[in-house]
Amino acid sequence: MKRAPFSLEIQESEEQFDLKGTLSKYYRYWSWFLLGIILCLAIGYAYLKFSPNIYESVAKIKILDETKKFDISTDPRNNLNTNAHVNIENEIEVLQSYRLLSGVVKDLNYDVSYFETGTIRNKEIWNAPFEVSKNYYGDSLAKALKYNVILTSSEFKVTDENGNTYSSPHYASNPKLPFDIKPREGYNIKQYQNVKFIVELHPVKDVVMKLAQDMKTKATNKNSDVVSLSLRGGNPFINEQILNGLINKFNADGIEDRQLISKRTVDFIDERFVDLSGELNTIEGEKEEFKEVSNLSYIEADAGMSMQKKAVAEDEVNKLQTQISLSGLLKESLSDEDDFALLPADIGLESGGINNLVANYNQTALKRQKLIKSAGENNPTLQSLSDELRRGRQNILQTVNVYQQQLGVSRNQLTRQKNIAGAQFSRIPEKEKVLRSIERQQSIKENLFLLLLQKREEAAINYAVTAPSIKIVDYALTNNTPIAPNKPLVYGISILFGFLLPFGFLYTRFSMDSKVRERKDVEKLNLGIPIAAEMPNFVGNKIFIQNDNSMLAESFRILGTNINYLLPKKVKNLGQVVYVTSSVKGEGKTLTAINLSLAYASLKKKVLLVGADFRNPRLHEHFKQDKDRLGLSNYLYNPLEDWKKYIYQENEFHSVLFSGAIPPNAPALLSKDEFEEFIVEAKSLFDYIIVDTAPALLVTDTLLISQYADLTLMLVRAGYSEKRLLEFSKNLSESKKFKNMVYVLNAIPVRNIDGYNYGYGYGYKTSVKSNAWGKAIS
Repeated sequence: MKRAPFSLEIQESEEQFDLKGTLSKYYRYWSWFLLGIILCLAIGYAYLKFSPNIYESVAKIKILDETKKFDISTDPRNNLNTNAHVNIENEIEVLQSYRLLSGVVKDLNYDVSYFETGTIRNKEIWNAPFEVSKNYYGDSLAKALKYNVILTSSEFKVTDENGNTYSSPHYASNPKLPFDIKPREGYNIKQYQNVKFIVELHPVKDVVMKLAQDMKTKATNKNSDVVSLSLRGGNPFINEQILNGLINKFNADGIEDRQLISKRTVDFIDERFVDLSGELNTIEGEKEEFKEVSNLSYIEADAGMSMQKKAVAEDEVNKLQTQISLSGLLKESLSDEDDFALLPADIGLESGGINNLVANYNQTALKRQKLIKSAGENNPTLQSLSDELRRGRQNILQTVNVYQQQLGVSRNQLTRQKNIAGAQFSRIPEKEKVLRSIERQQSIKENLFLLLLQKREEAAINYAVTAPSIKIVDYALTNNTPIAPNKPLVYGISILFGFLLPFGFLYTRFSMDSKVRERKDVEKLNLGIPIAAEMPNFVGNKIFIQNDNSMLAESFRILGTNINYLLPKKVKNLGQVVYVTSSVKGEGKTLTAINLSLAYASLKKKVLLVGADFRNPRLHEHFKQDKDRLGLSNYLYNPLEDWKKYIYQENEFHSVLFSGAIPPNAPALLSKDEFEEFIVEAKSLFDYIIVDTAPALLVTDTLLISQYADLTLMLVRAGYSEKRLLEFSKNLSESKKFKNMVYVLNAIPVRNIDGYNYGYGYGYKTSVKSNAWGKAIS
C-alpha cells in the first residue's frame, strides 16, 4: 500500500521525461525553426506589401410588409413600421437575383473598370479623368478586353492586348475601338497627361455572377425583418455605390410592381365602367317602360291611392244604397197612404227636390186637415187641396222613381270603380315583384358601379402615392480598416507555418528514419536491457590517451565505471571477461574494445585485449602491427604453443593478443576446448579481458564462445545501425545466448546525448585519479 504512490510518481516522472526528450530532440534543430519563421515572415511581409487591400461595405434595409395597404389618411410612419408576414428568404432571393444585379451593373456602367497603374500594384478607381462609352450592342462580349490608355493634350493613346495602338481625339471616336472615349467633365486633363490608365471591358454576365458571389445577404437575426447586405472589394467607394444602387433598384422594383398593379386596376375599372353604364341605361329604360305600362309612379303611393279609391267607392255605394232604401221607404209610405196623411220628412234623403216636394205636400196636407175640420168634403177649397195633394203625391212618386234610377246608375258606376280599384290593388304585389326585380338589378349595378368607382379612386391614389418596398436602416458604410489582408493574421500564420514546415520535415524524417539515433530508440524497443553508456561521435584522435581529460577519455572512463557496476561479483584473484560485439560490422566494436581496455589500463589495471574476430580482424591496424602477426587463432590451431608469447605488450598494464592468421574454419577453432582453457588462464593473469568478437548477426563465432563472458557489450552505432536489428539482439539476451548483455550507443552526436552525460566536455584535470572512478562518475 505504501509503494503505490512511489510507483505512480516514477511512472509520471518517466512520462514527463519522455516528453522532455521529444521536445529536446526537436530543440536541437532550433536554428531550422528560426530560419523557417524568418523566411515565412518575409513571405508574409511580401504578401502584405503586394496584396491589394480589401474593404467590406455593409448596408441594412428593413423589408416592409406588402400586405399592409398604404393609407394616406393615416400617419405614414405607421405604414413604414409594419413587420408582419414578411418572407425574408424570398426577399433575399430577389435581392440576389440576376435581373436586379444586372440592372445595377448596367446603371452604374460597372462592366467597365478603370485602373490607375502603380509601381507595385494597380489601383482600381471609380471615376477616371475620362469616360468610356460602349458602342457595341448589349452584352456581345465573349471575353474581357483590356486596354492601356495614356492621355495627351489633344488625344487618347489606346493600346490593346495585342500591342496595337490607336489614337482617339478628345471629342471624336475611333471606329476601330469598341468604345468611345472622351474627357470627363470637371477634370483638368493637363494634370493627367502621360499618366497610364487601364480600362477593362467585361461581359455583363461575368460581372453579375462575380458580384453575386462576392455579395453576402442575410437577415440580422432569426426573427428580424432587417436584411444586411455586405460587399467586399478593393475600392470602398465602388462597394458603396453598388450596394446603394442595389437598394434603390430593389425599392424601385417593388414600387414599380405595385404601380403596375394599380395601373392595371384603373384600366380594368375604366373598361368595366363602359359596360356598367350600358347595363344601367338598359335597366333604367326597362323600369321606365314598366312603370308607364303599369301606370306606376311610386309603388307605396299607388297602393295607397288604390285602397283609398276602393274605400271611397265603397262608402259612396253604401250611401247610394242608403238613399235608395230611404227613397223606397218614402215610396212605400206614399203607396200605403190612402188618405192625405202627412209624409215622413227629413228621413235622410239627400235630394233637395224630393225633400221640398215632401215639405210642400205636408204643408198642403196640414191645410186640408185644418180645412176639413171646418168645411165639408165638397168644399171647393178642400177639393182643390185634395187635388193638389194627389198631384203632389204623384209628383213625389215620379221624382222618387227618377231619383232611385239616378241612384242606381251612380251605384253601378261606383261599384265598377270599387272593383277596378280592388283589381288594381290586387295586382300591385305582382307589379311590385317585377319592379323590385328590376330595381334589384339596378341596385346591384349601381353598387358595383360605386364600388368600382371607389376602387378606382383607391388605385389612382396608390398609383400616385405608392408605398415604399423597404425602409433604409443604413446606407452602405465602409470601415476604414481593411479586412484583408489581416496583418496580425498573416504574421500569425507566417509564424505558424515557419514553425510547422521544419517541424513537418523533421517529423517525417524522424518517422521514416529506420536508423537508431539516440538512447530512446533503444529503450523503446528493448525495454529492460541496460544501456551502459552513450559514446559521443569523436572527431580527430579516436584512441584513448592516458591522463587525457578530453571527451573521449571521460566517456570511456564513465563506460568503464558503469561496466563495473554491471559486472557480477568478482571472484577473488580472478579477472572478468567483457565481450565487445555488434549486430553487423561497422558499428565501432573494435575501437570501443581498444579504448575500453586502455581506459582500464590507465587505472593501473592489468588488461588483456583479445582479437576474437577471425573473419575481419582490425586490431593490428590500430597498433600498427602486421596483419600476419601470430595470435589467438594460431594458439587454438596449435594448443601446444604458449599463447602468452603471442602477446603484444604495449605497457605494463595493457597487453594485446591479436587474432592471428585468418583460419579457413573459424567456428571450428572457437568451439574447441582450448578457448575455454585460454579464458580460464587469462582470468588468472589479468584483471580484465576485453574480447573484440565478430558481429553476431553475420556469423556464429561469437555465439560459440558467448558463455565465457561475464558481460557482453552490444554496440549500436547512431545513424548507422538499423532499428530492426535491435529485435535480433533482444532475442539473444532473452534467450540467454548472450550473458549479461548491455547496450553501448556509439557515435552519438553530442547534441543527442541525454542530460546526465552533460559532463563529457567539462574536463576533470587532476581530480580524476586511477583509483577514484566512483567519485568521478558521481
